[in-house]
Amino acid sequence: MIGVSGNRPRAALLLAGALALALCAACTPLEDEKPVRRPLPRPAMLFDDTVTMDFHDGPALVWRLRTGYLERWGNDERLFVRPVDVEFFDSLGYRAATLRADSGTIDGNFSSIRAYGNVHAQSLDGASVRSDSLLYSKATDRVTTDADVRVVSRDGDVLQGKGLVSDSRLRDWKILSDVRGIFQDAGPRLQAGEKAK
Repeated sequence: MIGVSGNRPRAALLLAGALALALCAACTPLEDEKPVRRPLPRPAMLFDDTVTMDFHDGPALVWRLRTGYLERWGNDERLFVRPVDVEFFDSLGYRAATLRADSGTIDGNFSSIRAYGNVHAQSLDGASVRSDSLLYSKATDRVTTDADVRVVSRDGDVLQGKGLVSDSRLRDWKILSDVRGIFQDAGPRLQAGEKAK
């Protein structure tokens, strides 16, 4: 143990401070460590030009996708595409409906398509659906959404609401809730319906 008495503590403190300053001055600063550059993650598969993919159920063509950008990431089986441009075909191979959107995903089994942003589906007989998102399932041959929808029927009726269930050809559809609409020539159509009874 070191003991200090009288004016010596002050001198000892000054000496310790001077010694510490000398040690710090003798130290040279470490060079800035350069950050380790890691490669940016890249998709496992990437196409940034026109891509056309046909999806079959046995020999029958079910739907055809056209897009300008397609990617798949390593641990994810889904394909990410933008834009989405899909044609649906009936059992005889004729085009039955179309689906267009800003972007979408296709599951790893190619059995469903999720479309996002400015979604527009249209049947060949003139019915159309607009929404922010839509899901097509090949297993059920259904188009569904929980989002707000706007449907224009082949007769020109405009219906809006929340949620939709439809077949892929947009012939048999149902808005699930909050339904409101404008019907074309409602009076004459009601009269014609009454006369038919």
